Amino acid sequence: MRVQGVIVSHYGIAVEVLFGDGARRMVKVKRNSGHVVGDRVEVTGEVLARLPRKTELQRRDARGGIHLVAANLDVLGIVVAPSSPAGFTDRAIVAARAAGLEPFLVVNKLDLPEGEEVAGTVVPLYRELVLVFALSAATGSGLEPLREFLRNGHRGAFVGSTGVGKSSLLNALVPNLDLKVAEVSEHKYQGRHTTTVSSLHALPGGGELVDTPGFRDFGLVDITCEQLAEFFPGFEALERQGCRFHNCRHRSEPGCAVSVLAASGALNAERYRTYLELLDEVEAAEEAAQRRGWKK
Repeated sequence: MRVQGVIVSHYGIAVEVLFGDGARRMVKVKRNSGHVVGDRVEVTGEVLARLPRKTELQRRDARGGIHLVAANLDVLGIVVAPSSPAGFTDRAIVAARAAGLEPFLVVNKLDLPEGEEVAGTVVPLYRELVLVFALSAATGSGLEPLREFLRNGHRGAFVGSTGVGKSSLLNALVPNLDLKVAEVSEHKYQGRHTTTVSSLHALPGGGELVDTPGFRDFGLVDITCEQLAEFFPGFEALERQGCRFHNCRHRSEPGCAVSVLAASGALNAERYRTYLELLDEVEAAEEAAQRRGWKK
């Protein structure tokens, strides 16, 4: 008999499937099967078949490897805190938009003076571009607006570098979850990531969250220079102003609207530098793909 369900946990050589009647079952898979949490599947005996995906969230690691993070999400929560590396937020927003997901920011650790300082910078910078939730997972302050947002039937994931408090945030949102939280050092407020199994959790009142292993890098996958300019946060004004040339890469071309925004201060200088770094990265990836095509 064929039964459809959703993969809610992935253990490398086996996955846990949640069926419509609430039953759960472990099914063995090959280690590199390509299945991920969030996949809709059809199970026949011990055979598992993946159904078409609506969305995929991928990332490229520092060594160039491509990893599929989760499937069939509709939102992506980008968690930032005092330990967050520069540029991670903009990378994640671009990746989310390119994957067809709605990005939102979670500024965590407001219970720390350093967290308040981060919020004072991040909230004004992004609140006109994406939804922003400033909170403390440790004390619970500011959690209710985020809960209300997720209750609207969203399936999402939290991404962020190690030490930003993703496990603490999930523990606060999902009662009795009790994810292991690593000790965070006082130096730079960084911790060791503790999640080793990807899993999907239902939230009280509605909504679902995927817990994924943390990572410090978020390299872009299969994004063109045109998509980078389209999805980069802060470039939304280009739709109204426009550049002289339709294929402008916003580096030093004449009549570039982005250059005007950067020069006037309307575009944050640090984030413009992040864009230029991402542009270099995307151009290098495109050139590498072209070279591979020529060798075939």
